[in-house]
Amino acid sequence: MAAQLGKRIRSARIRRKLRQQDLADRAGLSRTAIEAVESGKLSTGLGTYLQALWAMGLADGLGLVADPGLDRDGLALELNTQSMRVQVQRKVDNDF
Repeated sequence: MAAQLGKRIRSARIRRKLRQQDLADRAGLSRTAIEAVESGKLSTGLGTYLQALWAMGLADGLGLVADPGLDRDGLALELNTQSMRVQVQRKVDNDF
């Protein structure tokens, strides 16, 4: 997935006719950081990817990543009454 994201970022940069150095300057990163993003290196921090996307105006769609409202599996599990935990009633000890 990181490699695919890197390719998409590279494609967006090229469409905008930006050099790696231009994107690095806009994002406040080094050119080597942009190279790492575009190659999809997993050791590159998430913030670096986010800065590159933001610098090209592509960060708006990130609000949908892991959106709880779009998590169909999670919603189904949450609504499944069979998997709900049952709380055992405890006896109250009123013996002071």
